Amino acid sequence: MNRPYYILLPVSPLFIAFSLFCAFLLNLLPWGNFIGVPDFVALVLVFWGIHQPRRVGIGTAFCLGLLMDVHDSTLLGENALAYTLLSYFAIMLHRRVLWFPLVTQAMHVFPLLLMAQSIQLLVRFIVSGKFPGWFYFVESAVSVVLWPLATWILLAPQRRAVDRDHTRPI
Repeated sequence: MNRPYYILLPVSPLFIAFSLFCAFLLNLLPWGNFIGVPDFVALVLVFWGIHQPRRVGIGTAFCLGLLMDVHDSTLLGENALAYTLLSYFAIMLHRRVLWFPLVTQAMHVFPLLLMAQSIQLLVRFIVSGKFPGWFYFVESAVSVVLWPLATWILLAPQRRAVDRDHTRPI
């Protein structure tokens, strides 16, 4: 299967910040307690951890995790721990994941998102003793389904040519 290879432009730090801010705003919407709603911040953190590991790192993940902890009014550090480990493993795997097509990338991202959710669940279980059920992990599956769309949206500004020249093929 031949897929087109693009020479990507450098990503703007403002676009990275804007995408993380938009993901945070999507998490702020009141649908957060419904089953199957993905964690958009985790999805975007994994994406930028894989595609731009030098720009979005563990410190960014920790800060966004603290913001999500305050928003969810959960134990302070629960999301921060999960996002930090998520970002660490995404950065650790970034060279390998980029070699694969989108569907295989999504299969590599799935265990990362599942691990982050498991950490959140473990902290909640230790604190409250309540298990929300196995449907809690549907969120990771929905995030994996959204991976190709997120990749297409977040790489779109890098695919455009700086100056359009209709005589060259790139």
